[in-house]
Amino acid sequence: MITFAFYLFALSAITGGLFTVISRNPVHSVLWLILAFLSSAGLFVLLGAEFVAMLLIIVYVGAVMVLFLFVVMMLDVDFAELKAEMAKYLPLGMLVGLVILMQLAMAYGAWDANSGAEARLQAAVPEGMHNTEALGMILYDQYFLLFQLAGLILLVAMVGAILLTLRHRQDIRRQNVLEQIYRDPADAMKLKDVKPGQGL
Repeated sequence: MITFAFYLFALSAITGGLFTVISRNPVHSVLWLILAFLSSAGLFVLLGAEFVAMLLIIVYVGAVMVLFLFVVMMLDVDFAELKAEMAKYLPLGMLVGLVILMQLAMAYGAWDANSGAEARLQAAVPEGMHNTEALGMILYDQYFLLFQLAGLILLVAMVGAILLTLRHRQDIRRQNVLEQIYRDPADAMKLKDVKPGQGL
């Protein structure tokens, strides 16, 4: 039953990833990517990493992919123009894809698994401790500084992305809070004595 579940989740993940790339509708691509994430979470459950599986479902499927889905559905994208632009780069993309496939084939042909590699990759989990607790002990005790450094790197990357994409347009009016606070009411309003029957 476990072998059948493994092949089912693996085939579903590969199918979801393939249709994510080749699907013409962006909404369908996001839905296929959700299927790939759910299948990957099933594979993590089979490996005994329930925490990583639930994290994948909650964070990626429950938050990121739903956000992508709403953004794609709300954007007014001209698909005809987008396909015309993509068609110009199709030969170059196929060439890059062919080179990547050749590199993967060469790496797979020369790859040889070491007999002790699997034992070295496994983290030592104390007896009677759940894998979620062991993961927390590793992240927040043994590798605490590296974990915080990774968070700082992600924060710097986020701030850099915001600064790179920030554009101040000159043709729109922006709110100046300081100008509103420091304005003089005497200069902001003028009283006119309008005579009956006359205009301003």
